[in-house]
Amino acid sequence: MDAPGSPGLLDEELYSRQLYVLGLPAMQRLREGKVLLSGLQGLGAEVAKNLVLMGVGSLTLHDPHPTCWSDLAAQFFLSEQDLARSRAEASQEHVAKLNGDVQVHVHIGDITEDLLLDFQVVVLTASTLEEQLKVGALCHKHRICFLVADTRGLVGQLFCDFGEDFTVQDLTEEEPLTAAIQHISQGSPGILTLRKAADARFFCDGDLVTFSGIEGMIELNGCAPRRIRVQDDGTLEIGNTATFSRYLRGGAVTEVKRSNTVSHKPLDAALLQPRVVAQSSQEVHRAHCLHQAFRALHKFQHLSGRPPHPWDPADAETVVGLARGLKPLKGTKGEPLEEQLDEAIMRTVALSSAGVLSPMASILGAVAAQEVLKAICRKFMPLDQWLYFDALDCLPEDRDLLPNPKDCAPRGCRYDGQIAVFGTVFQKKLSHQRYLLVGAGAIGCELLKGFALVGLGAGGSGGLTVVDMDHIERSNLSRQFLFRPQDIGRPKAEVAAEAARRLNSDLQVTPLTHPLDPTKEHIYGDDFFSRVDGVAAALDTFRARYYVAARCTHYLKPLLEAGTQGTLGSASVFMPGVTEGYRGPASASASEGAPQAVCTGHHFPTTAEHTLQWARDEFEGLFCLSAETINCHQQALTSLADRDRPHLLPRLQGVVGVLGHRPRNWQDCVVWALGHWHLCFHDGIMQLLRHYPPDKVLKDGTLFWSSPKQCPQPLEFDASQDMHLLYVLAAANLYAQMHGLPGSKDQPALREMLELLPLPVFQHSDPTFSGDLASSDTELDPGRVERLRVALQDWSEGSPLKPLRFEKDDDSNFHIDFVTAAASLRAQNYGILPANRTQSKRIVGQIIPAIATTTAAVAGLLVLELFKVVGGPRPRSAFRCSYLRLAENFFSRHVPPAPAIQTFHGLTWTCWSRLTVPAGQPERTLRSLLDHLQEQHGLRVKMLLQGKALLYSAGWSPEKQAQYLPLRVTELVQRVRGKQVPEPGQRVLVLELSCEGEDDDTAFPPLHYKL
Repeated sequence: MDAPGSPGLLDEELYSRQLYVLGLPAMQRLREGKVLLSGLQGLGAEVAKNLVLMGVGSLTLHDPHPTCWSDLAAQFFLSEQDLARSRAEASQEHVAKLNGDVQVHVHIGDITEDLLLDFQVVVLTASTLEEQLKVGALCHKHRICFLVADTRGLVGQLFCDFGEDFTVQDLTEEEPLTAAIQHISQGSPGILTLRKAADARFFCDGDLVTFSGIEGMIELNGCAPRRIRVQDDGTLEIGNTATFSRYLRGGAVTEVKRSNTVSHKPLDAALLQPRVVAQSSQEVHRAHCLHQAFRALHKFQHLSGRPPHPWDPADAETVVGLARGLKPLKGTKGEPLEEQLDEAIMRTVALSSAGVLSPMASILGAVAAQEVLKAICRKFMPLDQWLYFDALDCLPEDRDLLPNPKDCAPRGCRYDGQIAVFGTVFQKKLSHQRYLLVGAGAIGCELLKGFALVGLGAGGSGGLTVVDMDHIERSNLSRQFLFRPQDIGRPKAEVAAEAARRLNSDLQVTPLTHPLDPTKEHIYGDDFFSRVDGVAAALDTFRARYYVAARCTHYLKPLLEAGTQGTLGSASVFMPGVTEGYRGPASASASEGAPQAVCTGHHFPTTAEHTLQWARDEFEGLFCLSAETINCHQQALTSLADRDRPHLLPRLQGVVGVLGHRPRNWQDCVVWALGHWHLCFHDGIMQLLRHYPPDKVLKDGTLFWSSPKQCPQPLEFDASQDMHLLYVLAAANLYAQMHGLPGSKDQPALREMLELLPLPVFQHSDPTFSGDLASSDTELDPGRVERLRVALQDWSEGSPLKPLRFEKDDDSNFHIDFVTAAASLRAQNYGILPANRTQSKRIVGQIIPAIATTTAAVAGLLVLELFKVVGGPRPRSAFRCSYLRLAENFFSRHVPPAPAIQTFHGLTWTCWSRLTVPAGQPERTLRSLLDHLQEQHGLRVKMLLQGKALLYSAGWSPEKQAQYLPLRVTELVQRVRGKQVPEPGQRVLVLELSCEGEDDDTAFPPLHYKL
């Protein structure tokens, strides 16, 4: 076995999304971690995949056993060509290709005590109880974190032993709580008033806090942590400040995160006295039953030399008998637990235990990898100590529909592990399904892997369609495991489809790169959806989710939907007529991408988000829009005299006023950047204070600069301050890039240059067009036109400018540097706690924190629901919506709500209902349609619409009604909307009704007019 080397520099672009989950210190510890993983069946493959994608330092694989057919149901690193080869050796090359930063080794011999000493964490999967006890005892003795993970059919087990005094340094995913300070009194105790009183509810008595950025009472800045008490009025007692300097302004109070020590028992003790992760007493009891089931299965295998045969009643009864003979479990205080053994669960577990299922491996492998991460990084609370997960709800409730031994016997094919649970009839059903996957990002890749392994659409008339318009970026590679470095820049849908076919050569998958949105309904229309049996959505915006969900409701297609944010994940199923439809979080769609008020963000910022939005707008205006404006008009100066002149003049004046003169070299760019620094952070603030002086009083007697508004202060340029220098460095380089000039990253040289340059003279307004920019006068003054013509002449002689498109993921392009520095300086102007570079990148780039483990878990949960959807009609009680928080060991699965029922005059409907009316031959008229609705449904229509187009109103004049009522419906729609009806492939016109007697909250089902 090769010796692992030391990790190099962290690739922040590759791990950018994960860094927002773990933070830099934990990520650095992860890259130094050494893990031994024994067992490379499906579950072991999932653990290995997740650890390598996340960037563990080194991973050693151990599994000398030969590959067999049942492995291929969940082991995506193996193929038919690997049959009879050692699982570990056959997997090594594929595992290593996931991440070149991770060293992947294979250990061939036995697991010995000396071997274990080389590792921080040891994980056993698909192992015997005897091996678990032996290795677990050695790991506990040497303070090596130890995990056992196992799946048997539709049940899974995970055990953690991190030792008797394992210290967790950071318990949660959240950043330390930080709040802006309004005032601090001198006294004993000193009283701290928060700028936002509501922030006090996040602090608790006894919390430890530190302080930063305070002006005046500087003794608190960087002091040792102080304990606080929260007062009823929302102020904080912070200890004695009587001898400190008087508080002047600014600063922030920041929570100090506490560590926690956990104590785990070794496996031999934990087997008889299990502590299980559960959210209720009912879950505790079920977990205890599953605990005994695993013990009985181990005993059966020890006695018989084999696992139970699939759906063999005799073997199942033997397992139940063995469970009855086990010693009773003990409670937390050592008392015997008086619990009745649930023999029905035990029997079902035994009957289906021979199976190997991809989604079960995906879920348990994700949680196991997350626990390995906790062990190495000492971040997040580890499991205490057993986790049991079961998906027995995937089996039919009617016992007559359960598989039989003959149907579940091995066939010598890649689906044998799955057939052992569900049988061949179900496998054939899966292969004939036609599914649409929307989104080939992190969750989409995991779903596509799961679909390939279970054989969805892999035979007969079945097939998969993958839709994604995006292209692969480097930051995708740490989660989207179907992609490799050589795929960067290629369409995600195409690469994902190719990779899925490599996982299962029988898979029939079609990639599409057109977005699935309202602009492409001529592609994704009636014909397209008529060939789809169900939809899986893996999207990262609520707007896109709402649209796809609306399409599923319209076409009555089942929808599987999942999302993640960091270690939080959700997986939901929406079944036509059975469950409620997709709704999403309240107000999510409305708030998504909502802009800040311009006045607040530009002149009266109160939060770091305001300053970042201002900085982002600065970038767009200075380095993109200005270049586009100059390029549009530098070759057409004569246009300044035509009819467009009133619109062009103000825009061109503004651009030329900001840009000044075309630079010729690097020093010109630096001079411009320094001048713009003064304009933004000194001159502009001085002008604002001339309009609104600090002592300005409003008519009601209150100060203009009252909370939440903060009175700004101008900054004085100081090249020795990092943010001042960073702003000039970034702005000058961006200005150089825009003009096609070479830039410079030499900060010492820049600092020397700035010390020699004279400071710009304060300007009340733009130096080039004094008074013009503030004027709304668009009179065609020949003098103004001539001055603008002369200024533009500078750019007309050179090459076109290069508009810079904001790119958040390239750390060498100065984009994030500029926004971070500009926002930080703006925050200093206003006494606001600035965002650091990492926070700025996340906020401005609208980056969603992400990690491979959560992605894999929610994808596995969705594939379990797929089994139920494909399996045939199921009651609502069979389905599950899931929510998990891996950092906090919270796992919740619940039955989805039923669809809400609405009624009106005897008509009853849900969100899945529609009124269907055939067009008929010859086609019916508008009058006939209205008569049909009244006769068949008792609805007197007062308004009829298609989209936003009004087709009929009961309030129309008799003459207008007489004109429209005789028209055929398609003729009417074509006349009102001015386009061909029906469109090619269109089978249904969707109309909306408003009827007499309806309430304000009545929403009638759509009218489907079948063509």
